[in-house]
Amino acid sequence: MSSEFDPSSFSLIGQKLTGHSGIVELMDDLGRAMTIDPEMRMLGGGNPAPVPQMQQLLRTRMRELLDANGDFDRMLGNYDPPQGNPRFLAALARLLSETYGWRVGPENLAITAGGQTALFFLFNILAGKFAGNVRKKILLPLMPEYIGYADQMLEDELFVGCRPEITWPHGEASRTFKYRIDFTAVDAALAQGNIGAIAASRPTNPTGNVLTDDEVRHLSRLAAERGIPLILDNAYGTPFPNVLYVPAEPHWDEHVVLTLSLSKLGLPGTRTGIVIAPAAIAKAVQSLTAIIGLANTNVGQQLVLPWVESGEILRLGPDVLRPYYAAKVQTAENIVREIFTAAGVNWAVHATEGAFFNWLWLRDLQIPTRELYERLKRRKVLVVPGEYFFFGLKDDWPHRHQCLRINISGTEQTLREGLKIIAEEAQRAS
Repeated sequence: MSSEFDPSSFSLIGQKLTGHSGIVELMDDLGRAMTIDPEMRMLGGGNPAPVPQMQQLLRTRMRELLDANGDFDRMLGNYDPPQGNPRFLAALARLLSETYGWRVGPENLAITAGGQTALFFLFNILAGKFAGNVRKKILLPLMPEYIGYADQMLEDELFVGCRPEITWPHGEASRTFKYRIDFTAVDAALAQGNIGAIAASRPTNPTGNVLTDDEVRHLSRLAAERGIPLILDNAYGTPFPNVLYVPAEPHWDEHVVLTLSLSKLGLPGTRTGIVIAPAAIAKAVQSLTAIIGLANTNVGQQLVLPWVESGEILRLGPDVLRPYYAAKVQTAENIVREIFTAAGVNWAVHATEGAFFNWLWLRDLQIPTRELYERLKRRKVLVVPGEYFFFGLKDDWPHRHQCLRINISGTEQTLREGLKIIAEEAQRAS
């Protein structure tokens, strides 16, 4: 009898969750590049940069925990309630209500093991099979959208994506474009009557697009009119970490779910996600944490607790993170213009309004970016192919095969070397 276990004996959900899809292979490549392949030029993934001023603040805070009487031992030696640390929850609810006037209490909050887990819980609470043989879906109003959502549903075919409008705010000669929501397409999707929630990231991962305040208010009205939640994934956005380069107001209402994260603040290793939601949804997330993970890690909450209590956490983005990343965004844009123009590639780049990505459009590319990805990997450059971010679209739009996501948070040398190789391979495939 064979000693190997046959995965076909897994349940259907088990096979779906553990199947080695293209995205899983991609994430494996990115993880290896960060750990065991130092020669790889890492222009993929979403890892934040080691911002020196932020790292110093975190080291100082860790020393305070080590020196305080019992704080460090309690942080590592105790389980928190599955909802999160009570002191942290009370401080955050107070900060949000006093700063923005939101009617938020601790009952509206839940901590998760990272923002990715928060969205997994939320999507599967709000979509899928319901009583009466009803099947609801998640509407993504602006594709492309975050790669991490693609395989999160426990059932298949539960995302409905809307193709964006491509605009040129400064003219096509500027080579800088911007996606905008096509609300005609959104209305048509909602008219089907099977949408359980609307969801969008802000800034949008992968493009760095920031939904305008008007777009957010419009989506919020549409959700409220239909009695469904609007989910806003603010992993890079407001109220924190606030890695934004254009004005954007935080938005919450009694039908809105916000997800925040400490990862882009500089703490990806603590896996701390935050859900701000109607009390019933926050309670459901808390219950899932208790069932799946018992409790959350305490470390992230304890590290930032004084900053939440003082309100300083709202300052760190504008004062510390934004200047650092804004300089990198400008450097990356200069390098792209220099290298791709010199290579004779027909290129454009999405306006980077937040986060730390370049969304590069290779307009004459004759191969899918998944194939370009393999060619680049052989030359020790890792990016993320654009096809993965259009998972909600059913039609085969040529544009989806011509884009790459570039993480610009690394060193200028890595960025320059990697972009030069991308330009060479794009020119050969154009």
